[in-house]
Amino acid sequence: MTSMKAVRIHNYGGADALIYEDAPRPTPAAGEVLIRVLATSVNPVDSAFRAGYMAGYFNLTLPAILGLDVSGVIEEAGAGVTAFQRGDNVYTRTALGRDGAYAEYAVVSAEDVVTKPQSLDHINAAALPHVFLTAWQALVETADLSAGQTVLIHGASGGVGHVAVQLAKARGAKVIGTTSRNVDFVRDLGVAEVIDYSAAPFEPAVHDVDVVLDTVGGETQQRSWGVLKPGGILVSLVQPPSAETAAAHGVRQAMVFSSPPVGKVLTELAALVDAGQVRPRVAAVLPLAEIRQATAMIESGHTCGKIVLEVAR
Repeated sequence: MTSMKAVRIHNYGGADALIYEDAPRPTPAAGEVLIRVLATSVNPVDSAFRAGYMAGYFNLTLPAILGLDVSGVIEEAGAGVTAFQRGDNVYTRTALGRDGAYAEYAVVSAEDVVTKPQSLDHINAAALPHVFLTAWQALVETADLSAGQTVLIHGASGGVGHVAVQLAKARGAKVIGTTSRNVDFVRDLGVAEVIDYSAAPFEPAVHDVDVVLDTVGGETQQRSWGVLKPGGILVSLVQPPSAETAAAHGVRQAMVFSSPPVGKVLTELAALVDAGQVRPRVAAVLPLAEIRQATAMIESGHTCGKIVLEVAR
């Protein structure tokens, strides 16, 4: 059996559970493609999978390869796949709960794979799929954010946050963003107002917003109810909001985990990227073998943009 380099976990645990080693190279089944991964990226949900927090939702077979984002080239197409040929430049997100992208090769359903944005190299393209799919599910599918509305985005400098800002702006919304260490970065994204939450609370400066995007949870979520206008919605990515509290404030609530149609949404994303409306911000690029260092960076909670792993040149 042909082997490849990959990062696998043999048991749930901390970052030391991530092992860079040889693993069997997968083979695409009917309707799938084998992608030679040139770049992937690190997302907080990867740590949740590694720690076993997602075991009740997804039944991983150990040893397992983690990682969601893929930018690379088609190596092989499975039976029935006619949309792609060997050498095509593509990007995608791997399916949750199966072997993923921390590897030299990954198998993905062909319907989830689309042509990489022409204006991005593989390093930058790998920064986008999961965070954009998450932002889309929250702002478009769940909140139905539209032109003229106002959205408060907590953690606006983070992986999901910085993409959500750009998506909201592309839809014609006014954006208010909170951050601490990265005020200039968030301002450069073009938000209408940046709030440094380490210097002052956000509540006095924010009123009557249509949507709150909560990427933080805890006290930040609890303090956000009062800034919504009647009928507004708080959408959380990290902690289920209280239906009772929402009703008491005359607003709505939702908890989302990115699940929109991958191929359709990433096609929309490619168009936005090539039109100059969405751009990833890559904070650092590390080789795949340095996955533990990349994980420590993302788990610090203060990443500005995305951490990308270069898999091959």
